[in-house]
Amino acid sequence: MSKPGSSRRDFLRVLSGAGAALALASEIQAAGDKPEVARLSGKPLETVRVGFIGVGARGSGHVAQMKALEGVEVVAIADNREPTLKSVCANAAKSGGKPPVAYGKGDKDYKRMLERDDMDIVIIATPWEWHARMCVDAMKAGKHAFTEVPAAVTLDECWQLVETSEKTQKHCMMMENCCYNREELFCLNLCRLGLFGDLLHGEAAYIHELRGQMNEVEHGTGSWRTLHYAKRNGNLYPTHGLGPVAQYMGINRGDRFDYLSSVASPALGRAAFAKTHFPPDHKWNKIPKWNCGDMVTTIIKTALGRTLMLQWDETSPRPYSRLNLIQGTKGTFAGYPSRLALDGVTPATHEWTEGSKLEAIMQKYEHPLWKKMGELAAKHGGHGGMDWLMLWRMVYCLRNGEPLDQDVYDAAAWSSIGPLSEKSIANRSQSIDVPDFTRGRWNTTKPLGIVS
Repeated sequence: MSKPGSSRRDFLRVLSGAGAALALASEIQAAGDKPEVARLSGKPLETVRVGFIGVGARGSGHVAQMKALEGVEVVAIADNREPTLKSVCANAAKSGGKPPVAYGKGDKDYKRMLERDDMDIVIIATPWEWHARMCVDAMKAGKHAFTEVPAAVTLDECWQLVETSEKTQKHCMMMENCCYNREELFCLNLCRLGLFGDLLHGEAAYIHELRGQMNEVEHGTGSWRTLHYAKRNGNLYPTHGLGPVAQYMGINRGDRFDYLSSVASPALGRAAFAKTHFPPDHKWNKIPKWNCGDMVTTIIKTALGRTLMLQWDETSPRPYSRLNLIQGTKGTFAGYPSRLALDGVTPATHEWTEGSKLEAIMQKYEHPLWKKMGELAAKHGGHGGMDWLMLWRMVYCLRNGEPLDQDVYDAAAWSSIGPLSEKSIANRSQSIDVPDFTRGRWNTTKPLGIVS
């Protein structure tokens, strides 16, 4: 129990100094201190009325897919770039229904949109540093907040999301689409069926060669994301690989992240790319130092003693991978390429089962959600269908008054790896405690079930 008058803000300030023990005591509070949102549901919404903030490359796709879902009305769209805003609003109007109202008078005109009383949820797809503040503003305005990843870039922002969601009793979901991919749902199903036995270890990653984004100089993802590589050094974009493995392990639902340690390779790739592809006087070549290591590796220990290796590299010439490995006492699944060794299921456990033989096993143990919706998901697309399935599932839960598959505690815990890894790397890979954003409720909250 924290002392009267203390707060988790105190925890953040003390943690930077020598009082780690006192900080931990301040952070862990009694479960009854605040209303929980781990199984937050709500009154079923006959129609889900949606507002969007940020409709560039990612957000525009969300608008188009939400327009195609039954029981959804796109009410309003906010974006600070006029050509993008006009184009997306026009396309939304063409697909039927009442045209969305546009909000484009600067960076903060989204706040005017949030004043509307005909909007239930807000979907946020803006640069990383805007995610948390926009989620907080949306929840305070009485709207459920759904944001692209990561949900926060500082530990303080993680706590802001948790505290605001608890206070307002509004959903705050980080839209981790990789949790809805066929392979990840298959692994989740095997875990819930107990076929891996007791879980021991996981491996996750986001290895994606994205140097070409640096060509987006004045507008687009590269125009702001490149600056993060220059200024920060950590596992800055961890959740695509981490989210599914965290769900396998029941993180925040029977287990939790306890502590981590991170290392970073030299930061060479971005500088080399800039030197080769841009003139000497270009702003990318004027950056005095690129701080973020080309490959960052984080090792996480959970409260139950499990281990998790998490890697991030968006710079090196290397094929795409999320690793997606889960290992238990009875077997292991590994992705990229997909392969399985499982007692009583595969012909052998000293060698991988893959290809057509693995496909037969996947069909036998297909996750019910993919079994029912997979064909539609593949048809509608979005990273092989996982984008559409994620949005469909969000709408389904809201229309039926059911808890979401991801909550604010997931958003905070998964996103916190970024700033915590930065702290570890800056201190010679020092072991860093991961805050318990659930304040003890992880021990009594049930793991995500096999949703159907």
